[in-house]
Amino acid sequence: MNMVTIDKVKDWLFALSDIYSENREYLTELDSAIGDADHGINLDRGFSAVRAEIEKMSSGGVQGAAGQGPDSFSSLFKTVSMTLIKTVGGASGALLGTFFLRISQAVKSEKEMDGRELVSLFEKGVEGIKMRGHAEEGDKTMLDTWLPALRAMGDAASSGGSTGEILSAGLKNAEAGMNATKDMKALKGRASYLGERSIGHLDPGAVSSCLMIKTASEILR
Repeated sequence: MNMVTIDKVKDWLFALSDIYSENREYLTELDSAIGDADHGINLDRGFSAVRAEIEKMSSGGVQGAAGQGPDSFSSLFKTVSMTLIKTVGGASGALLGTFFLRISQAVKSEKEMDGRELVSLFEKGVEGIKMRGHAEEGDKTMLDTWLPALRAMGDAASSGGSTGEILSAGLKNAEAGMNATKDMKALKGRASYLGERSIGHLDPGAVSSCLMIKTASEILR
């Protein structure tokens, strides 16, 4: 099974900074229809800060393709968590901060892991999102991307799939889950105030989560 190294994870985080910068206006436009019109702005700011923080911690760090920074998975994910909590506004900061904090607490490996452990960590992170947001699948949130993706990832991991196969299976379900939010009525968050008027719009958090999984499938495989 392909191993996910700490340098690959740093590459993933740096790529997310680029992806959210490129999609800043699109995500903000989606959020303007059913939210506070700041989702793209917040993610761009947050992951740009993550990138800067990892670069700033270069002294004594480990050289990798993404630069230098924290030299263990636990310290890296904790750095991401604390940075997002400090820099991302709204619910997204708390939810994503919790996602990466739960991962940092659950990770057992130091500098490389297999696909099965990666799925387990994503599951722990999403449990944190559920706990923090008090949401379930079908509420028109990022969980409508993450939970279908995790089911597919788990099935692929149980079947002995490679890391690339695990992430590809997750991405397929993530995209389907994201697209399904368009026909849902929002039951959580600011969008829930719109009631039936939230139907017909993609959930911004579901879209940004799909971008996160897509980038993982491209980088971590």
